[in-house]
Amino acid sequence: MEKETGRIEAFSDGVFSIGVTLLVLELHIPELKNGENPTQLLQELQLQWPGYIAFIISFFSIFIIWVNHHKIFKQIYKRNTGLMFANGLILFLVSLVSYPSALLARFFLSDSRQLSVTIYTGLFVLINLAFNLLWEQASRDKRLLRPGISNKAIRQLRNNYLYGFPTYLAAFILSFFYPDFALVICVLLWIFWAVSSRKINFTEVSDLI
Repeated sequence: MEKETGRIEAFSDGVFSIGVTLLVLELHIPELKNGENPTQLLQELQLQWPGYIAFIISFFSIFIIWVNHHKIFKQIYKRNTGLMFANGLILFLVSLVSYPSALLARFFLSDSRQLSVTIYTGLFVLINLAFNLLWEQASRDKRLLRPGISNKAIRQLRNNYLYGFPTYLAAFILSFFYPDFALVICVLLWIFWAVSSRKINFTEVSDLI
């Protein structure tokens, strides 16, 4: 079967690349009148540590999203309108990641800390929902998928993203009370996506269970 999703994947990769680039723009050089003073420069750099944390979390979040997006489209050979719009929703949300990252970097040490974390975790709840929508659109008509993909593999992918949703939702709810812990959950989810995606066996060509 000829793969019809090449242009969708190429366009998506471009959006992911832009999303990562926008994150870098939030790393600012300290404005010092006496920049030749290394001690003062070091102190100013240390004060910007929330920006570094926000960059690291957001970079690896987008990277994990891209990895899973790539894995999904290895299984999708055909396209329809619903699938293209679901993929567009993911790209729209990924392009927004730099904004809550900037909020997190700027307000994490202020009284608005909780709100910035809540906005950040809320975005990833929406991204997870968009991934579930994408796979639902693709798997609803098996003719869109890779020839020979097993029913077990289809269920594994569906469950993989469904399991992530309550965790992201928990991080969002906890952000109202324990913002630091909510961010830790987001970091732990990198490990979940990395490990769980490797366990999915896409090579099975038949499954009657």
